[in-house]
Amino acid sequence: MLHYPKIPSSQHCQLGPCVIFDKLDGTNLHWDWDRDFGWHAFGTRRDRYNLLKAGIAEFEKDHPNLLGAAQLFQPIDLPEGTNQAVLFTEYLGDRSFAGSHHPEDPKRLVVFDAILDNQMLGPEEFLSHFGHLEIPRILYRGKFKGQLLEDIYQGKFDVPEGVVVKGGSGQQLWMAKVKTRSYEERLKARYGSQWRDYWE
Repeated sequence: MLHYPKIPSSQHCQLGPCVIFDKLDGTNLHWDWDRDFGWHAFGTRRDRYNLLKAGIAEFEKDHPNLLGAAQLFQPIDLPEGTNQAVLFTEYLGDRSFAGSHHPEDPKRLVVFDAILDNQMLGPEEFLSHFGHLEIPRILYRGKFKGQLLEDIYQGKFDVPEGVVVKGGSGQQLWMAKVKTRSYEERLKARYGSQWRDYWE
């Protein structure tokens, strides 16, 4: 099971209003809340653990490269009337790259998305509820234009990996990711012929 959906490529961008966020190069972690139990579970995109001492120990045994991630999480107030929520954060340090983290770097959690009562938030809803927290930089807010894709790939936006483009809301929500040519070159330099394994 994927706790966060796979973001499609740039061909899924749509005309209309959008928000472009810096795509942080870290590890995706989710944090689960409900009205009865509060913040009670967490994990990576593919697994889930109880947010208790035993669950944290199991998580760190399974993911030694994410040691200390659970301790960074601070409970966040949710909109009034929420019954269930999943908060998504990127875990990273200054030298994180392609899912690996330098052990000496201070790490942080950056909130980048949320599901409230089984509905993924649109970009404007996300900013309204969580924009006061540490979130990815907003690089563009306005009408989507095709030229943006080439500008991103060619490095005209100051981002180390790429961007996530989001538009719409509710059932009309769409997301797409665009990575830079320089990030592609860094992957090839480190991983050689296996670089595509880290591209997605």
